[in-house]
Amino acid sequence: MLMATLRRFSTGALKKTALFDFHANDLQAKMVPFAGYEMPVEYKERSGGVLKEHMQCRQKAALFDVSHMGQLKIRGRDRVEFINYLTVADLNQVPANSAVLSLIMMSYGGIKDDTIITRFEDHIGMVINAGCKDKDLEYLNHFLQEFRNKGKDVTIEHLEDRALLALQGPMAAGILQPLVEADLATTKFMQARYTQLKPLNEPVLVTRCGYTGEDGFEISIDPSKAVDLARILLSAGGENLLPCGLGARDSLRLEAGMCLYGHDLEENITPIEASLLWTIPKTKRTNGGWLGADTVMQQIRDGTQKKRVGFIVQDGPSAREGVVLYSGAEEVGKVSSGTFSPILKKGIGMAYVNSQHAKTGLEYEAKIRPNKSVQVKIEKMPFVPNNYYK
Repeated sequence: MLMATLRRFSTGALKKTALFDFHANDLQAKMVPFAGYEMPVEYKERSGGVLKEHMQCRQKAALFDVSHMGQLKIRGRDRVEFINYLTVADLNQVPANSAVLSLIMMSYGGIKDDTIITRFEDHIGMVINAGCKDKDLEYLNHFLQEFRNKGKDVTIEHLEDRALLALQGPMAAGILQPLVEADLATTKFMQARYTQLKPLNEPVLVTRCGYTGEDGFEISIDPSKAVDLARILLSAGGENLLPCGLGARDSLRLEAGMCLYGHDLEENITPIEASLLWTIPKTKRTNGGWLGADTVMQQIRDGTQKKRVGFIVQDGPSAREGVVLYSGAEEVGKVSSGTFSPILKKGIGMAYVNSQHAKTGLEYEAKIRPNKSVQVKIEKMPFVPNNYYK
């Protein structure tokens, strides 16, 4: 599944994050194309490979470079109205220094991208997917101009070169706390703090979130200090912290039941079809007035023809993206993501199935090759319990 992901999101000349040389030379990472960047897929020489990196994150701590993601700052008097219109979030209900997972919406109810939105006293932060940055920015700027034409006060700043490191795992807080001025014990899951990185006397933004299902932090820093930050963290973590790449990141997010845009989410998929109703606050479900609301609210009332579900392979190889699911001779769905779970020691994945076939416990045949099928069972997600700090 991972290599299909890499091929799908890799076109044109490749960019490099501020940590490229550090990955390739100092840490001897295997570099691959991903979302227009050269990114580390694993650090086999240092960590022992993808499986060990996965378990390192679950048991101790892992460090990921996610600087390829897009980081935005939204400012202006009408910034909350702007974001509330374009996404399923209701920032009027979000306290300062708090973040939400949300969806940038299309007018017909499709999902343009998924995003982390953080509300601060004087601005809004957004992190958008690396493979979607260009189209997202064009889309947001289109509506920005519409708002400005109505006399609204909104600006968008793309922090184009800003670095972003993800420190994940049960030991993450213990490693990071001595290095920052903020009290991490009072920083709960999906809260953010602007603070100082003490060894460098450098301002950083620390958000308690991640893409692994474990406790952890995303640290936004000036790109000129990114390598220094990585060195400081790895030194502070010692044997409890290893650099980890895209391979482990993919299996970790699947165990945690998290979607990957371009696979589990697309512009032709709605939040209700994606089983993401929980991202839409009750105020947005009833009041309407946001982009795509008419379609989404109708689907809340009437249901949908397909739904995203999780599945576990009963026995045999993983069922990868594109594998068709059958009930007898009837085609009932198609896999959107699939991999091997190092924790469950079974194949896991997500699929879109006809709504009448989406009930937990139902079993289907997955035709992984013309002459090879495996049985899969619909299961609730996450497959591995989340360990967020709440």
